[in-house]
Amino acid sequence: MLGSVIDVDTHRSVIIDAGRPTVLDFFESSNEGRMPELIALRCGRMLVSPFAFFRGSAGLMAGDLSAGPSIGLNAQLCGDAHASNFGLYGTHDGRIVMDINDFDETASGPWEWDVKRLAASLVVAGRVAGASERECRDAAEDAVRAYRGTVQHLASLSFLESWTALGDDSVLDRVKAHDLLDDFAGAAKKARKNTSARASAKWTTTTAEGQKFVARPPILTEVGAATADSVMNGMTDYLRTLRDSRRHLLARFNIADIAFRIGGTGSVGLRNYLILLRGNGEETVILQAKQAQPSVISRYVDQPVISHEGERIVHGARLVQTETDLFLGWTTIDGLPFIVRQARNLSGEIDVTSLADDHLDDYGRLAGALLAPCWREPTPAQSTPVFWLAMRV
Repeated sequence: MLGSVIDVDTHRSVIIDAGRPTVLDFFESSNEGRMPELIALRCGRMLVSPFAFFRGSAGLMAGDLSAGPSIGLNAQLCGDAHASNFGLYGTHDGRIVMDINDFDETASGPWEWDVKRLAASLVVAGRVAGASERECRDAAEDAVRAYRGTVQHLASLSFLESWTALGDDSVLDRVKAHDLLDDFAGAAKKARKNTSARASAKWTTTTAEGQKFVARPPILTEVGAATADSVMNGMTDYLRTLRDSRRHLLARFNIADIAFRIGGTGSVGLRNYLILLRGNGEETVILQAKQAQPSVISRYVDQPVISHEGERIVHGARLVQTETDLFLGWTTIDGLPFIVRQARNLSGEIDVTSLADDHLDDYGRLAGALLAPCWREPTPAQSTPVFWLAMRV
């Protein structure tokens, strides 16, 4: 095992499985379970740039990674740890933190996979941004170096200290990503405005029947009465997945309206509903119910039978994130699994494809450090191997 850890050349080599699907075969298979009328839109979004395609093809890369080497230690993977899946969001007390913010593909698997997907994504994103090959390579190497250093740092802390060691802008100082201070501050300023109240003012209007979403086809559309009833019924099961205090809080709100909204590149074609809640006075909260599919890496790893894909995603997020969305939970709608969360939760991002050339390596160090806490998976038998790995990689 020691030889596998220190033999960098083994991990540098590229192994292509003989049964690797073509890009078209992959695209067709990845559309299974999606709404047929939105597949063309998904294809168009993936063709915008090489990085857009990379973002939408986690399953294709997972197959390639599964054919490569692994030292045999597992972590709770993000499953799709590309550079744009790190974002800003609000905690329950209104602080802005930055962390992995997409767990649709989460599963327990070889720790190397997330690191390699992050490194590759920085190279692809850098090329789209016009960075030189040297700058792209530096960013990828810095990400891996920061990941390694942060794992080692977390291993030296008490369990309680390690749980809260990362997330806010202080991590920029720890990984020496000072060039990102302005980028982080700018993203945080925009995130402060990204609230349910602001989205409600933009997406809804007051009618004789009350506050309703305003249709903006094709992105935001009305749903029929049968669909609205199904979503409302699903909210009952969803409430049971929340902590008691949060369930009692949310139960005070009334459902005012439900609409369908097309999701991001990876979610185009999946069912995605917005639920408008009315609280005290003019208070509004908008929840998002997003269809959950099996993880694209599940076919390549040994794992227990998954009873509910939404629960898998929520469980993975709760294992890795220090702070999860206040209303993160799961449910079933029309027989399909969903996750539920706030649609606007002080969310924001640093666009990696628009960073100045000399900021790409800083972003790589930041993302590498934020990826390291995936080792938080609470498997007692792994506590010694993880520490051993941190000391020797």
